[in-house]
Amino acid sequence: MTGAPASAAGGSGAKPVRGGKLGTAAVNQASLWNIANLLTMLRLVLVPGFVLLLLHNGGYDPVWRSFAWAAFAIAMITDLFDGHLARTYNLVTDFGKIADPIADKAIMGAALVCLSYLGDLPWWVTGVILFRELGITLMRFWVIRHAVIPASRGGKMKTLAQGTAVGMYVLALTGPLATLRFWVMAVAVVLTVVTGLDYVRQAVVLRRKGLAAERAAAAGPVQEATGSRDSAEAER
Repeated sequence: MTGAPASAAGGSGAKPVRGGKLGTAAVNQASLWNIANLLTMLRLVLVPGFVLLLLHNGGYDPVWRSFAWAAFAIAMITDLFDGHLARTYNLVTDFGKIADPIADKAIMGAALVCLSYLGDLPWWVTGVILFRELGITLMRFWVIRHAVIPASRGGKMKTLAQGTAVGMYVLALTGPLATLRFWVMAVAVVLTVVTGLDYVRQAVVLRRKGLAAERAAAAGPVQEATGSRDSAEAER
């Protein structure tokens, strides 16, 4: 894409500045179709395909569930790379900020709901995970004006545990592996709850600090104006 003319990159017709670099507007327009966003789009496209594969032939065909697992695995792998690529190569876009978390929640939510619908996973497990994911997403928007809640190590472990557990449930496992997937899911649920509570704590702290900073900034001009008035009166 780097060899495409400016008009093809966004229709702005921006001219290169000295040094051979494009202006900021042209770079932002051209970055929409970067590799990170394409991987995010792929995950979104995989969601309906995954559901169709998992529920095909009643949802209990081992072959079709293997195909569904492959689609789920691809979605999880692309989730690992798109954010890293965007940050490393400065490919962050407004589309990616919105679409990436949506794609993550969509593929995981679709898998959980389908597994519970098929009777493989208790509905309360699906409810706990989805409630946590939706709640944390809304909480991020609640504090985004003050600060961004960073992804913690526990959150990354939670994502890995959820992906592994759901992937094992998608496969038609039997025997010891079926028992193992139960315990992996148990670990995922515990991490889901613990990290969720930690994010709530962080959100409350960040919001309090943000509000305190706003009050201090608002009080600054008032105090400065008062000090100037006092100085003027002292000079009279």
